[in-house]
Amino acid sequence: MELECLTELPHAHVDRPRKRARLGWDVSIAPTIGVLCGQEVGGVTSLASVGAPSDHTYYTMHAKGVARIASPPWREDDKDGHYMFGLGENLTSRYKIYSKMGEGTFGQVLECWDRESKEMVAIKIVRGIKKYWDAALIEIDVLQQLAKHQASSGLCVQIRNWFDYRNHICIVFEKLGPSLYDFLRKNGYRPFPIDLVREIGRQLLESVAFMHDLRLIHTDLKPENILVVSQEHVNVSDHKVFCNNMRLPKSSAVKVIDFGSTTYDSRDHNYIVSTRHYRAPEVILGLGWSYPCDVWSLGCILVELCSGEALFQTHENLEHLAMMERVLGPIPRHMMKRADRHAEKYFRRTRLNWPEGASSRESINAVHKMLRLQNLVMKHVDRSAGDLIDLLQGMFKYEPAERLTAHEALRHPFFRNNNRRME
Repeated sequence: MELECLTELPHAHVDRPRKRARLGWDVSIAPTIGVLCGQEVGGVTSLASVGAPSDHTYYTMHAKGVARIASPPWREDDKDGHYMFGLGENLTSRYKIYSKMGEGTFGQVLECWDRESKEMVAIKIVRGIKKYWDAALIEIDVLQQLAKHQASSGLCVQIRNWFDYRNHICIVFEKLGPSLYDFLRKNGYRPFPIDLVREIGRQLLESVAFMHDLRLIHTDLKPENILVVSQEHVNVSDHKVFCNNMRLPKSSAVKVIDFGSTTYDSRDHNYIVSTRHYRAPEVILGLGWSYPCDVWSLGCILVELCSGEALFQTHENLEHLAMMERVLGPIPRHMMKRADRHAEKYFRRTRLNWPEGASSRESINAVHKMLRLQNLVMKHVDRSAGDLIDLLQGMFKYEPAERLTAHEALRHPFFRNNNRRME
């Protein structure tokens, strides 16, 4: 979700840029399956396909005497199963497409006008491929659970309704502002003020604690999946960069999005989860994972917000583990010994096989230039550095059982005496 008025600043200092979800326009234009009718599903309005119309028109969901609204032409999905659309077209009779807000492996998100509620909404159109369809139904179930237990002003994005349109699951959300990553990128990867980091950090921990209480694990927390609620921003002087202002959200209120990888807690979580830079060590080592993997990801996010750059900018497991040791100290031997057969190759004689196993001199240099956690925080944070370091050390415990829980982290002194959100 782009903030158009932000000025693009150079960011050549980011040595190892991350691979990000594509943004931009997909102008090629998709197949129709049928007329849609409204029905209630778990308290959330759903639209179900009920057959193909012969005149290629769609009708409003509710009988309010509204005239027919023309459907877009029939088109094939693209080679990857993405829905092909044109700006200004209708997505059922209720929604009109205004812009494309983003794209990812799941599909794309469109900004649409809701003719019934008279407001802009964000609609996630899932790729027309079975595994994404199945994942979308799981996400809808999670979203409905969250909606059932949280107030409308909760810390997780609100689902409005969902429907099947031309063989694509479409999930309608409240429209929010840009992501935290959008702000970082548009500001040239400069750090957020520590007070803003504190306010955002508290809300993220509250949302994760709320999810964990419902036995849900997000598994993909990252700045791209955290949106500010308001689209308004303010200019703030950045004294570290001569004559440059930073654009920051006017309100610190944020919401977590993208529950496509969210899972219910169980004992058999051994598959790979989380975007690389926010992945916990137990995931890499194949030790199984649970709620603590979300807390590790939040620790990575807090460091990124107060430093401006991702903590672990890497794309391979051995280098990732070496970076962890450089920043946090040695990985416990008992975790090395328990590593699964895919990860045991990263160790030799109860120590990490580094730098001997490094893929390149560049990789070795990337690890060597990293700072210890304490030094990294003190480099960027003037006030509250000690409390933040102590909090992060608790969130970055290698052993998941020793890591702070979200509830425990919320009680940390870093958040003390700052109980009111910035407005």
